[in-house]
Amino acid sequence: MTGRTHDLVASTELSAVVAPHPIGSMTLATAFVAFTANMLGALAPDIDQSTGALWKKVRFGAILGKLLYPIFGGHRHISHSILGLVLFGVVSKLFLILISNVLIVDIEIVWWAFMLGVVSHLVSDTFTHSGVPWLFPIPVKLGIPPIKALRFHTGSFVEKGIVFPGLILTNMWIFYAYHKDIIEFLRTNIK
Repeated sequence: MTGRTHDLVASTELSAVVAPHPIGSMTLATAFVAFTANMLGALAPDIDQSTGALWKKVRFGAILGKLLYPIFGGHRHISHSILGLVLFGVVSKLFLILISNVLIVDIEIVWWAFMLGVVSHLVSDTFTHSGVPWLFPIPVKLGIPPIKALRFHTGSFVEKGIVFPGLILTNMWIFYAYHKDIIEFLRTNIK
């Protein structure tokens, strides 16, 4: 999937998780940092690809991506597996603990938002033609549906013309269905 679709999938997933639950106890700063972490998590598994959307947002990103490429074994290897998910979880948790004295936000919420982004990336890539090596180092890429010919290609009409608009409509429905809770959260936390 393209970077922008990964971001939209992640924000839709975050909205679907957060909107139905009371969010009155979260500060606006935590919400902002959590949303940012969610977007980073949505792009994080593509850290193994020098042309990935994450590297395009970082100065000298292409160079860093090329340096990291061999460490991760190429695109859609360790960073797109259960092992990679665990590594992202541990490293991000340690990083957040390290900077917890600087960030005055709820790091648990930020961590969960980041991890939701990572999970959304892996699940959405499972629907693409290439699939995902969930069981790395076992060299089998799994996909949904199991028949590879029925999966869509990155950047194809299915992604851009069906999946992306469908996610936008899903977000619109979530915000419509929970707009009272969202407005109350903003009223409570914006001063």
